[in-house]
Amino acid sequence: MNTEYLIRIGIYVCAAAALIFVVEALYLAISAPLRRKRSVNRRLRAIDSGIAGEQALIRLKQERGILDKNLDVLGWLSRLLVQSGLHLTPGRFVLMTTAAFVAVFLAASYLRSWPVYVTAPLAFIVCYLLPLQFIRITRSRRQAAFTSQLPDALDVIVRSLRSGHPVPTAMGLVGREMPDPVGTEFGITIDEMTYGLDMSRALQNLAVRVGVADLSLLVTAVSLQSQSGGNLSEVLQNLSKVLRDRFQLRRKVRSISAEGRYSAYGLTILPGLIGGVIFAQNPRYYTDVWDEPMFKMAMFGLVVLSLIGDYIMYKMINFKF
Repeated sequence: MNTEYLIRIGIYVCAAAALIFVVEALYLAISAPLRRKRSVNRRLRAIDSGIAGEQALIRLKQERGILDKNLDVLGWLSRLLVQSGLHLTPGRFVLMTTAAFVAVFLAASYLRSWPVYVTAPLAFIVCYLLPLQFIRITRSRRQAAFTSQLPDALDVIVRSLRSGHPVPTAMGLVGREMPDPVGTEFGITIDEMTYGLDMSRALQNLAVRVGVADLSLLVTAVSLQSQSGGNLSEVLQNLSKVLRDRFQLRRKVRSISAEGRYSAYGLTILPGLIGGVIFAQNPRYYTDVWDEPMFKMAMFGLVVLSLIGDYIMYKMINFKF
């Protein structure tokens, strides 16, 4: 009886210990990502990992291929990659796309036995144009996120200036308190100022790295204040209001033009979709007349007219602010 009692106690103790270990494992699994997320942007995460401030700046610039480079003379590909925020240098991008082009070209030529005039354009579209379009979309999304965060960043700077802090300290507060992309970009700017660049040059580098037109207003205001003085907090407060009003106007225009925009999407996709459905159900509907000169001229004319219509609709639903 005593032996059974001790066995039961041992089982209960083991079960309790196992439960404690499971709870601790779950706690560590949940709390570790939360601890990493306490650093609101990538620059702070790099610093929290034990990297010194200057080394963190060098690492962030190396990842984007802008270390020891004059940003004003970047080529279009380098500028595109820098503004997209991707950790990809131009050399690595060219190497990857060229290797993919060769692989796709050889696969289509030797495995499918397709002619060169088909495989070369196909490989070029898949391996060069599609990656570039993806990078452009990534850049546009990052710039849109930066634009939406910029008024809040200006409010942080204004409150810091009214508290008596100098301009670099106010901008450093943005780098510590705000998430990406604003937090890291302003943090890099402050690090550049800390390690040798003057304020005007560091802000110009910020404008080039981001590529947002609204940022030029901030660069101009801070540069003029550093040279001639003035009430910078009031200027930045008015600038924040202007940017918010422009952002609201942009959203309003997009909501008003949503019908035309989705109509353009439908009119662009519908002809190809209908043609594909017809070809899937009855391939001879096209193949029987494919060699007819009139059919080729008609198809070419339809494609040209469709592109012209898309361009007209694009100009109708896109506005400059």
